Amino acid sequence: MPLSEVEKRKKIKRGDLMDRADGVELAANLFRITQTEAKLKREGIVGDIQAQATHFKVGSRIRQTMKELGSEMPEDLKPEKHIKQLKK
Repeated sequence: MPLSEVEKRKKIKRGDLMDRADGVELAANLFRITQTEAKLKREGIVGDIQAQATHFKVGSRIRQTMKELGSEMPEDLKPEKHIKQLKK
């Protein structure tokens, strides 16, 4: 799901997703990012099209695992208070 759709679904301002994510959502995103990066390096994948396809495949597998574990999908999680509010 595109970032803009997730923000719309969660009713949060554009660009605030990571500042409003809870630990589960942040961890899922970090895991997706690190696993994609590792796969790109390990398999010597180059070029935007191949990298985007790899990113999509890794993200899909991670989402499938979350579903199998019974986890709530990140786009369905309620947004947290903005990080700036929490810092206060």
